[in-house]
Amino acid sequence: MMNLPNLLFGIFSRDLGIDLGTANTLVHVRGKGIVISEPSYVAIDRRTKDVKAVGADAKAMAGKTPANIVAIRPLRDGVISDFDITQKMLQEFIRKVHTQTVIGPHPRIVVGIPSGVTEVEKRATREAGLNAGAREAYVVEEPMAAAIGAGLPVNEPIGSMIVDIGGGTTEVAVISLGGIVINHSLRTAGDEIDEAIIQYARREHNLLIGERMAESAKIASGSAFPLEQELRYTLRGRDVLTGLPKSVELSSVELREAISGPVNSIVETVKLAIEETPPELVADIMERGITLAGGGALLLGLDKRLHMETRMPVMIADDPLTCVVRGTGIMVESLEDEKYRQIIAASQEGRRIKQTR
Repeated sequence: MMNLPNLLFGIFSRDLGIDLGTANTLVHVRGKGIVISEPSYVAIDRRTKDVKAVGADAKAMAGKTPANIVAIRPLRDGVISDFDITQKMLQEFIRKVHTQTVIGPHPRIVVGIPSGVTEVEKRATREAGLNAGAREAYVVEEPMAAAIGAGLPVNEPIGSMIVDIGGGTTEVAVISLGGIVINHSLRTAGDEIDEAIIQYARREHNLLIGERMAESAKIASGSAFPLEQELRYTLRGRDVLTGLPKSVELSSVELREAISGPVNSIVETVKLAIEETPPELVADIMERGITLAGGGALLLGLDKRLHMETRMPVMIADDPLTCVVRGTGIMVESLEDEKYRQIIAASQEGRRIKQTR
């Protein structure tokens, strides 16, 4: 029998599925769908530690704040690097979706986390959720959440392969019968691609650019495979030698060379996962293909590059940026469903994951 506090909290709080990403945080509200999709940024006052802005407002301040205010990303490589700031960010997002409740919100939450995290990092995520106001906090491995969100048959005796390329981590997993059979967690993803562009601009053109400029170049003209019509993009920043403003126009061929290191790492990790997969499941993947999710799935030509390297069909999931949060949303909508409870229970337990660097 449900106790009275839980009954009241269930009435006044909306259960949440959260994709707590290095680059972006997305929130799915039970019965409503995705209501928040904002950058994982927090602007704080250095002296008082007060939060000045969260999400898009905080990202807009990055690199433009006075000395006493700093805009930071509290997650790095998919895990919490600043516990207190992450807690405040979660608190703010929980408050945003409960603006009309009479009592303080205490929802149940399911949070997607990289599969390669340690038990300490996993516990930190749960505690951040509980301290932010959740009455129950569960974690689920991101490749599983992404596969559920992409509509793959995770509970059937069929091999499904998901490649989830986020901001901080790339998750490569083969899933069958509600469990992860093969999994590699690679701390090379969107952020590393941005950094490769920053380093290339400095090395080849003596140009200092910021993260936002590098990300814009990646989105507009970055590619992993030759394009039918190559593109051009103008980088703007500061000349290393003179300190004066400078702009350089790069072709997509140059950008492809710039990001070849991290892209090659991702491709090799996918190939390694296929080599380790049992033959029967490889046969399923050859028939059904590899599914790409996460923001990195939108890198131009990545699907073609993976197809060329693996000789397998490669598909980009519908709306790949939201696969993980849609997966956590499906679970939060069905917390009483035994098959999802088993998946969530497995994610709370320790499981050895192959870390690929």
